[in-house]
Amino acid sequence: MLLSGRRAGIALGGGIVALVFAYLVWGGIGNNLVYFLTPTELLAKGPAAYGASIRLGGIVQPGTVHWDADRHELRFRLADTNDHNVEVVSTGVPPEMFTEGIGAVVEGVWTPDGVFHCHNLMIKHSNEYRPPPPGAKPAEYYRQLFRKQLS
Repeated sequence: MLLSGRRAGIALGGGIVALVFAYLVWGGIGNNLVYFLTPTELLAKGPAAYGASIRLGGIVQPGTVHWDADRHELRFRLADTNDHNVEVVSTGVPPEMFTEGIGAVVEGVWTPDGVFHCHNLMIKHSNEYRPPPPGAKPAEYYRQLFRKQLS
């Protein structure tokens, strides 16, 4: 049984829509997923990772955060559970909730001098909002995060 011209056009159009949808679901999503490397994985790549755009995730090591307010430069070390760590240099003002011991994902480039130069800093935080205590000033809380670095 042959389809009439109109029915054939509808069937062909439906088939094309189904193929495009299948391509977007099957091929498009996989190519657009962005994962991050841990410090252990980055160090294992060695020189092959130099200069490539990378996402690096880990925990901000306590005692390694250094903020230079004049240059808007933040230096810290990201570590993973295998005790490997990578020095990170971020330019710009860090997120207000940035502090030692917090989970972070940075986007940037790893250089041969062993420093990860970050252009985007994201932190992991709870999904619960807790307002500052009554009478507290959020701006003052933010300043306290880096007060010891400025003194």
